[in-house]
Amino acid sequence: MVVDDRVAFDGGCLALACSEVQRRQIRDVVLSHAHLDHIAGLPLFVDDLFSTLTEPVRIHAAGSVIEALEKHIFNWEIYPRFSELNNEHGPVLQYHEFTPQDPFEVKHLTVRAVEVCHKVPSSGFIISDGKSVIALTGDTAPTEEFWIAVNSLPRLDALLIECAFPSNLSGLASISHHLTPGNLSDELTKLERPASAIYVVNLKPAFRDLVVQEIEELRIGELRILEIGKVYDW
Repeated sequence: MVVDDRVAFDGGCLALACSEVQRRQIRDVVLSHAHLDHIAGLPLFVDDLFSTLTEPVRIHAAGSVIEALEKHIFNWEIYPRFSELNNEHGPVLQYHEFTPQDPFEVKHLTVRAVEVCHKVPSSGFIISDGKSVIALTGDTAPTEEFWIAVNSLPRLDALLIECAFPSNLSGLASISHHLTPGNLSDELTKLERPASAIYVVNLKPAFRDLVVQEIEELRIGELRILEIGKVYDW
């Protein structure tokens, strides 16, 4: 997800899917966790921009995610350790560690990370530009702290919640700490305040049609599937 063409939340397809405007403007990437589908585009994104960067790409992440990136990705064996490299303008990559529940600034946004329930340490996010507030679960199984944080907000303009697998793969969803449509329905009962819009994200492509069908069968009126490539204004 890219906010205002300037800040990316996760980077699974960042190098391939961003527009030219986004490629010129995105210098801040906020990571929920270190699974490959959320970071795969990041090394190529930095690599493509290496010689032209006039400021570093800043990765905002929990300490465990930064450690995983340095150990397993930017380790000179898989890809260069960009945090040790400069171009003619200076550093090309910097890490900014965040702590769950402590708000931090990213460009024009105020972001608060909230721990969610995934197979590895992972964060959801509450994001505000001072006018609108959105909440993003990221990858998660049934969770609690995220809903406590969301229910305490004075306003909520949009909620983005994951739903990865269809119900017939509930065992796989449980093992991998993801939601099915049934879990999704249960999770939404924890939302105690109105949201102007609720969108489902992070559907596994192989099962997308079935997951969409099952979500439609829930008949939750305000629930929609987030359309890839569409620009939303909240």
